[in-house]
Amino acid sequence: MGFLKVIRTWALRDKMPIREIARRTGISRNTIKKYLREGIVEPAFQTPARPRKLDPYAKQLTAWLVSDQRKSRKERRTAKLMHADLVNLGYDGSYERVAAFVREWKGERQRAYHTTDRGTFVPLVFAPGEAFQFDWSEDWAYVGGERIKLQVAHIKLSHSRAFLVRAYLLQTHEMLFDAHWHAFRVFEGVPGRGIYDNMKTAVDKVGLGKKRDVNARFTAMTSHYVFDPEFCNPAAGWEKGQVEKNVRDARHRMWQLMPAFPDLGALNDWLEERCKLLWAETAHGRLPGSIADVWEAEKPALMPLPTMFDGFVEERKRVSPTCLINFDRTRYSVPASFANRPVSLRIYPERLMVVTEGHVICTHERIIDRSHRQPGRVIYDWRHYLAVVQRKPGALRNGAPFVEMPEPFRMLQAKILRQPGGDREMVDILSLVLQHDEQAVLCAVELALEAGVPTKTHVLNLLHRLLDGKPTDQPDVNPPAALSLSKEPEANVARYDGLRTQKGTRHAS
Repeated sequence: MGFLKVIRTWALRDKMPIREIARRTGISRNTIKKYLREGIVEPAFQTPARPRKLDPYAKQLTAWLVSDQRKSRKERRTAKLMHADLVNLGYDGSYERVAAFVREWKGERQRAYHTTDRGTFVPLVFAPGEAFQFDWSEDWAYVGGERIKLQVAHIKLSHSRAFLVRAYLLQTHEMLFDAHWHAFRVFEGVPGRGIYDNMKTAVDKVGLGKKRDVNARFTAMTSHYVFDPEFCNPAAGWEKGQVEKNVRDARHRMWQLMPAFPDLGALNDWLEERCKLLWAETAHGRLPGSIADVWEAEKPALMPLPTMFDGFVEERKRVSPTCLINFDRTRYSVPASFANRPVSLRIYPERLMVVTEGHVICTHERIIDRSHRQPGRVIYDWRHYLAVVQRKPGALRNGAPFVEMPEPFRMLQAKILRQPGGDREMVDILSLVLQHDEQAVLCAVELALEAGVPTKTHVLNLLHRLLDGKPTDQPDVNPPAALSLSKEPEANVARYDGLRTQKGTRHAS
């Protein structure tokens, strides 16, 4: 109970004399009479407005607090550091005043966040073909016999609310470019504007207000498809609320109903068909008809679909002496003529392309292994090492790249290496794939193995017959065990002298 409430209770309810109340409380009788006469419950004291030492620096301190809100928690300055910085600017007040200002400012921000910032929104409306919204999420699925975590791209048209969900193993630039292409392909056109959060695959640095340092490759993609990117304010997910809701709805409409898939391609095919089915089943809500109906009406407002953007990320690599380059814990082989030389590696979602001097020298299927419990893999192409074994044929016997040769080549190698000089002959046969179609060479090797004549000469003969279109199944010839001549040759050197005389002219010997 308040102090003055006790005085009023003593005086009015207990009928205690004012003199006794004054004795107990130590307050003068005139003051007690004033409180009782005016009905004051709690005294109010007016604090006169006085200038404070912090007032000239309040604007600077507020700017520091605003800029620190965009940084991570570990990078933000404490009130003590801000006080030290203000002292360097000429402030001679106490630290407690600065700390009180910081507490008051953060309290106001917290109250605003829970009221106007968080609880109040402005309804948004979009014209046909005006914009789409993009976001990433993480989900799980059974792919290839195991449960794996996926990075899922969500793209949604803001007017018709048609959407596409596509899964990837990583959330990188090349995956972002691929997701845009498939979305525009499914939507059959390109909207005029894209709405994003400040994802690292698009924004290198977040500036003040709407200022962003946009990634150069992301800018190239937007220029190719001719749409304008727009980025939300930090922690303002409501600015792309449609795709945020799509992320939440997709979990019970797709991922909880999803079967197992043999590979990621089959999963994305299922997701695309599932999205189209949901377009037809889901009412638009704001406009009459389903999402599919409104999308059909929106299609004429979309820009025509251009060719696919060449969405690769390029890195510089140096080929090792063993003709390998390293990328993402996996090593890939490169033709031996480029060993110890720099090359460019173009990274796509599903393949890797090695380029030098504007020419593609080899392509590999990309291996994405996020498990660090197993050692890194090595992907060989035995054709890349043919130039090496032509100079060093002995390396063919135990060369690691040649373990992955086709079965007919390995069967021929097992037979031909038993013969003297067989390693050189085998290298010559393998080198035929550099000038001729590999399937034709394989066919010639298989025919030679079937005929029981695993030799270089026979393989070459069969290959030329295949290339010339001649039959390779010659009639069997059974020669006798021994041949005898019907007329034995004569050893008569006088016959040679007769050749020296021709038309009556004798030639010198």
